[in-house]
Amino acid sequence: MAKANNDVVITGVGIVTCHGVGAEAHVQILGAAAAPGLKIETERFSPYPVHPMPEIDWNQQIPKRGDQRQMENWQRLGVFAAGLALDDAGFKDDADACGTMDMIVAAGGGERDITVDSLIVDEGLKRNDREHLLNEKLTTELRPTLFLAQLSNLLAGNISIVHKVTGSSRTFMGEEAAGISAVETAFHRIRSGQSTHTLVGSALVAERQDVILLYEALGAHATGGWTPLWSRDETAGGGIITGSAAAFLILESRAHAQARGARIYATIDAIGGDRGSRDAGRLEARLEQLADGAKAGAETVVFSGASGAHDVTAREKAWLGTRFEGSAVRGYSGVIGQSLEAQFPLGLALAALTLGAGITVAPFDTAAETAMSALAATAVVTTVGHSRGEGVAILSAEK
Repeated sequence: MAKANNDVVITGVGIVTCHGVGAEAHVQILGAAAAPGLKIETERFSPYPVHPMPEIDWNQQIPKRGDQRQMENWQRLGVFAAGLALDDAGFKDDADACGTMDMIVAAGGGERDITVDSLIVDEGLKRNDREHLLNEKLTTELRPTLFLAQLSNLLAGNISIVHKVTGSSRTFMGEEAAGISAVETAFHRIRSGQSTHTLVGSALVAERQDVILLYEALGAHATGGWTPLWSRDETAGGGIITGSAAAFLILESRAHAQARGARIYATIDAIGGDRGSRDAGRLEARLEQLADGAKAGAETVVFSGASGAHDVTAREKAWLGTRFEGSAVRGYSGVIGQSLEAQFPLGLALAALTLGAGITVAPFDTAAETAMSALAATAVVTTVGHSRGEGVAILSAEK
């Protein structure tokens, strides 16, 4: 069947995980004979294990030291990964293309001053005028630039400043669902002809005390050592092991990509997100609807963004086993961690690299995942939010 000019294709991948930096490094990891070695930090935030950020030379994508200094690590990581995606797609030095490129970012909150947060809590235990206390400390203890560092849309702003991506800009907030909505919006804008090329993605630095606190407030974070994604120790916390990671993608219409002779990793055939009650089988019913049209079998590989949260991960595993019987499932949170807003873009990045390179991906969890018996022609990416929000994308390899 002929390919349509408004097909949405992936032409650039910028990815950073605990295992390394860049598309080529991750192709090598995905195509290796065995799963990547475990990279986990268990002491620094004990009792909470975290997949750490790799060593990064920020100068490679953020050459001005002044730009680096005015960002925190979360923004640096996002700007860095966005630069990798632009490089990978061949857009980095194309001022005209970057000037008309749309951008959609999924973001959480920015930097916190943990010392000031702790001071306010400690003082609040001694005083009853807590509203006055809060105003007093916020005006006398916080450095003014911190307010800018906390703005979620500053990630998109810094990408515009550093990489000159100055088309339309949107920022979504809302945990895993934000990453789903960001990519879904980019897909539909290109499919409808409202956009021709878009930079979309997200980043999470899990090595922040405030991020760990957010998970622990829900009783969601795993405690102690690492255990496999599909068999997390239910007596050791909530099951989620976070990971510092970033993924940005360049999405283009097929016509736009072909006109400039771009390499195409994969086509996004369908993508959708939803949210609602998960009671009485409603979660499985929504996933079934979102996966409508996806074929199961040896030529389909499923990249599951299962969070590790005990109940919902067990339900996703059961659904995947039925819906995609005969397909290889790869739970990528087990090797790179759960990365909240970046979770869905990361799954798409891994799927695109796999299809583009024509490789078989070894099981990430040999006790629960089967080997691929054929090269994948189709990839399915799932993300089920730890408390709400679901997304599914269906990708196909170029023929």
